[in-house]
Formats: sequence, C-alpha cells, structure tokens
Amino acid sequence: MPRKPNYDRQELIGRARDLFWQRGWAGTSLKDLEAELQMKPGSFYAAFGSKDALFELALNQYASDGVAGLTALAQELGPLEALKRWPQIAIGNGAAPAKACMLSKTLLELRAHNHPLAETASQHLLKMEATFAALFAQAQAAGEIDAAHNPKALALRYQSDLLGLRVSAEREGVDGVAIAQEIADDLGAL
Repeated sequence: MPRKPNYDRQELIGRARDLFWQRGWAGTSLKDLEAELQMKPGSFYAAFGSKDALFELALNQYASDGVAGLTALAQELGPLEALKRWPQIAIGNGAAPAKACMLSKTLLELRAHNHPLAETASQHLLKMEATFAALFAQAQAAGEIDAAHNPKALALRYQSDLLGLRVSAEREGVDGVAIAQEIADDLGAL
C-alpha cells in the first residue's frame, strides 16, 4: 500500500510558483526546485512528474489566484472601483517575488521557443482579459461607464496598461504608484 505524502501539495506549488515567477522557466533548474521544495529527485518526480508539469500547476495557481482576488475585490467594492484599485494592488504587493506578471513573463520567455507552456500562459491572459471585460460590462450596466464604450475594447486596453505598468515597476526609478493612479484616473473619466 502506498504511503501518504507528508507534505502539503498546494503549499509546495505555491513555493515553486514564487521561484518560477522570480526566475522564469529557464532560470529555474530542477536542483533549484528540489532545494526550494526540500525534496529529493525521486520524491519530486513522484509528486509532480516533471519541471514542466510543476510549472503548469504554478501558472494555473497564479492565474486562478488573480481572478479570484479581483472577483472578491469587485464583490466588496463594486466592479469599477475594483478595476481602479487593481493596478495599485498588483504592484504594491511587497511579498510578491516580482512586480511583472508571471503570465506575461512566461509568454515572452517561452513563445520564442515554441514551448507549449507559452500557450497556457496566453490562455490564462485571455481569461483575465475576459474577467476585466465582464467587470467593465457590469460597471456599464450600473451606469458607471458610458454606454458608448465597448467593454471588450476597454478590457484589452486596461490589460495592456496593467502589463506595461507591471514591467515598468520592475525598473529602477520608475514611480509605479503614480502610473497606477493614472490608470485609475483614466477609468474614472469613462
């Protein structure tokens, strides 16, 4: 009878996510993962199968946490106010291993190599864009946004601005807080 693992799988995926988020796919070796997760190679392969399989689990966790966080914020504050606050939250998390979005980092890193995980990242970015569009549509239905605006177009621009903000926040000397405020101010003018 197989033994029950003596680790919390979700906690290990979260630690791997943070390592991948900080270093990227290529910058994270199996030895790095084994050290971070405190697992021997056999245990690592038994638990996750491969580096790619663990990376996909980490991407999925990152993406689902983002959608869940934004959805919870919208339930608390309303859709438009959540969209206004989200950029500040994205760059203001001092505990995050990086300011840049893990999904966009993955897409850029792995698309050039035709790696299948680039498509996984792309699909998650599309889901996040759809979440933004749904929130813009809700704000529009509530009369907070002019009916002339296309929620899907607003979502695409918002996501582009947010991803640009997150890359800019990685650079020294860039005031990400000011840029996040500009995004919020632009939303307030809709």
